Amino acid sequence: MRTFGAVLQALREHSGLSREEFGDLVGFSKHTVASVELGRRMPDLVLVERGEEATGNTGALRKSFPKLARQPGLAAWFRQWAGLEATAITLYTYECRLIPGLLQTEAYARQLFTDELPPLDDEQIEAQWVARAERQKLLRDRPNTAYSFIIEEHLLLRRTGGTQTTRELVEHLLEVSELRNVEMQVMPSVRESHAGLHGPIRLAETSETQWFAYNEGQLSGLLISDPKAVSVLQRRYARMRSQALTISDSVSLLQRMRGDL
Repeated sequence: MRTFGAVLQALREHSGLSREEFGDLVGFSKHTVASVELGRRMPDLVLVERGEEATGNTGALRKSFPKLARQPGLAAWFRQWAGLEATAITLYTYECRLIPGLLQTEAYARQLFTDELPPLDDEQIEAQWVARAERQKLLRDRPNTAYSFIIEEHLLLRRTGGTQTTRELVEHLLEVSELRNVEMQVMPSVRESHAGLHGPIRLAETSETQWFAYNEGQLSGLLISDPKAVSVLQRRYARMRSQALTISDSVSLLQRMRGDL
């Protein structure tokens, strides 16, 4: 981060811009610019993209940004999205493969890590859980961020990790659903019309009201910034919100599932 900040400062000064002038161009305060240049703050994608434009589009900032966050426990392809996730004012998540990381319990997550191939050692599993637990703090540390989750009913019927793990998971989902900034809906297993059959969807809105999307595969992730592509995913997510159970009906279903475990 200090190296990135030094490069940013050099490019800014080469362009003849003060921190205040540069901040006006990229939409951030001079204090934020200073924190990034001194290596005290992780830059977000908006600052990087606008910083490129303000300093002549050299490509230096854009190419170095994905290499910044070397946090253990986060896959290389996920780090850019994790940065957006941490600063988003709106975050939408639809998952059909597993419970989203922000909602997982420790037992559920550790079962996923244990099932990884090639196998992870104890140190790697611990690092992954620590990173995931840190991400989960966002739900409570950012009360002004609006979170929406749509999860498939069959993810709980699978009982990953066993009955006790699933019971704890359902309890946790009910607890999280009580947060004012969280909306949780369940997509029923029987649904004749489903707008999410193309796969998971993640959408994030930045403080600059710019939207990004993210798709993740087996061993890769794709950050989507093209407004037309993001718009398509927004429409699909909006349709799914109408197809899933209502928030209150979703809570009722989770309560019934808890009683059956």
